[in-house]
Amino acid sequence: MPAKSPTLRMYERFAAMPGGRAMFSRALCFRAPYFQTIRPRVETLEPTRSVWHMKKRRAVENHIGTVHALAMGNLCEIAAGTLMEAGLPASKRWIPKSMTIDYLAKANTDLVGEATHDALDSAEGDVPVVVTVRDKSGTAVVQATITMFVSAKKAKST
Repeated sequence: MPAKSPTLRMYERFAAMPGGRAMFSRALCFRAPYFQTIRPRVETLEPTRSVWHMKKRRAVENHIGTVHALAMGNLCEIAAGTLMEAGLPASKRWIPKSMTIDYLAKANTDLVGEATHDALDSAEGDVPVVVTVRDKSGTAVVQATITMFVSAKKAKST
């Protein structure tokens, strides 16, 4: 098995401490500030699975009082991105290439987004990552496929 990614090692160190998952979530949002708009909180980060929560609050609502579509897209992206960080070997890099998102139901509660992929250690080229967003009752409100482009990291020049 390849060595753990720096992101996964950092998550495991934080998760072992009281309040560590919240600290990891804030640290990740410091690194990628746009994610802070939804105030995400990590639940699980593994090489094959990433689970994040977001609260339904006024700042993420649309004009009809449900969670805004783009806020849910943001939840999908943080789940998929951290999955890539946790699952890819250190010799590879990734970038989102496209996203297809299906809105299945109104999102009237806090949400949980879960990204999964079985074989990131051997991934190359276009890699589809499926993310499902569920409400408190477990109903799927969004299903997204984010295509990530995976390639070898360029050698550092000396």
